[in-house]
Amino acid sequence: MHIFKDIYDYRELLKTNVKKDIRGKYKGSFLGVLWSFINPLLQVVVYWIVFPYLMRGTGGSDYLIYLITGLIPWTFFLTTVSGGTTAIKANAGIIKKVYFPREILIISQVLSGLVNFFISCIIILAFCLVFGFGISIHLLMLPVIAFVQSLLILGIVFILSAVNVYVQDMEYIVTFILNMLFYGTPVLYELSMFGDAGILYKLISLNPLTTIINSYRDIFMNHVLPDMSSLGLVFLLAIVVLLVGYKIFKVLEKGFAEEL
Repeated sequence: MHIFKDIYDYRELLKTNVKKDIRGKYKGSFLGVLWSFINPLLQVVVYWIVFPYLMRGTGGSDYLIYLITGLIPWTFFLTTVSGGTTAIKANAGIIKKVYFPREILIISQVLSGLVNFFISCIIILAFCLVFGFGISIHLLMLPVIAFVQSLLILGIVFILSAVNVYVQDMEYIVTFILNMLFYGTPVLYELSMFGDAGILYKLISLNPLTTIINSYRDIFMNHVLPDMSSLGLVFLLAIVVLLVGYKIFKVLEKGFAEEL
């Protein structure tokens, strides 16, 4: 595909954008990149303190690890989709003045989010060691699961970033959907709690993020291989979303300069 040649030709621009996204996020703050650790850690602490009071039978170190292995991958999805949706609009000035493959802006968003996610995984490992869960050989699957998640995010962001140029309310719609999706993904709760919920249980089960987050929990917490058949289906879905998303992006890209 032509995109691979463009990425190679503009690899320095891609590298610069990734660095800018990572450093710029915390530019001017005293702790800088350390916020990549602190932000997810504070979120985990808040949910760990509050949520057990809403659900009887939760709490303790098991729930803490369950929470952290779900919340950090979700944060990767949330921040990257949110940032990617506005990436084209945020770079309107340079898009109007200089030619470069516009998809570089989207890919750099996903790559910088992936780097932050891998940094945050150090928190998961630390908690697993401190609370006696340990680590296992199954952690070798981490890059595979993260790759599948990144492909899915990339496809979604290709669509949302392009549509956002034409539909002014898109970023607000995306924020609402992401808030809804958070509760439709077993981040705070176990899927088994909805075993008698009929169609709701089915919908949560079919959510690809459910498979992805369960896969992270398998390698960090349960020390087993993820369900490879389910993960494989999510991978196929991610490829389809990526191909469709890239096609939509290239079609809508022609009017970016006029609309921005």
